[in-house]
Amino acid sequence: MSTFMQSKETVERNWYVIDAKDIPLGRVASLAASMLRGKHKATYTPHVDCGDYIIIINAKDVLLTGNKLDKKVYYNHSRYVGGLRERTARVMKEKYPVEMVETAIKGMLPKNRLGRAMYKKLFVYEGEEHPHIAQKPKKIEVGRK
Repeated sequence: MSTFMQSKETVERNWYVIDAKDIPLGRVASLAASMLRGKHKATYTPHVDCGDYIIIINAKDVLLTGNKLDKKVYYNHSRYVGGLRERTARVMKEKYPVEMVETAIKGMLPKNRLGRAMYKKLFVYEGEEHPHIAQKPKKIEVGRK
């Protein structure tokens, strides 16, 4: 018996919706990153992008536990002198909730061209509505511990 290796031509992709309302950011991000990689499938192959499309709604209502709202800092640099920008999680959640969720998920993906291809299958929206209804996405429930 030989080990099954999936090729990019045989990948079947599905669409899933994750509602992030009142769910910790880490739980949402780890589930989304795992499904973007395809690790939930029996046909997972590490060197092939075999993941699914993920839609995350209600990014503005994601939960941050503990003191993370004031202590967690997001850094970004423009690559110019003095171009370091610092924002707390409270500012990110109020003004840029989509960017906050995308950053958490992107950090859990591989840092190579395969990871960049996986990241393109992620769609994050601030509210309830999303334009992907024609794809008939399935709803995924996340544990609320």
